[in-house]
Amino acid sequence: MIKNGKQVRHFRRFSEDFKLKIVKEYELGKNSVPGLSKIYDIACTQIYDWIYKYSTYNKKSIQVVEMKDSQLQKIKDLEARIKSLEQAVGQKQMNIDYLEKMIELAEEELKIDIKKNSNTPQSGGSK
Repeated sequence: MIKNGKQVRHFRRFSEDFKLKIVKEYELGKNSVPGLSKIYDIACTQIYDWIYKYSTYNKKSIQVVEMKDSQLQKIKDLEARIKSLEQAVGQKQMNIDYLEKMIELAEEELKIDIKKNSNTPQSGGSK
């Protein structure tokens, strides 16, 4: 609003409940500070001030660092890779167990020691 050629600034006052709601949304990870700023039309610095004041996790001496979407995606990709590697290890372990059982059954049926005995002398190789 312009009055006498000068712009008049409107100051909004927010209740403590509203501030706590914003901080809780941030702490639960529902929105980032820039996201909250856009949704509620509040300056990021104001939201950071509320976080420092009302948050149980973030205090003034601790700098708040938010992960960008690319970092979150990188973490999700790494978690997916870990999961696939764990599945591969599980499959390999099942294969090992299967082969060991097959060796055991073959030893029983054929009455020979298929696994190399630890006290058997090593071959000299080709001379």
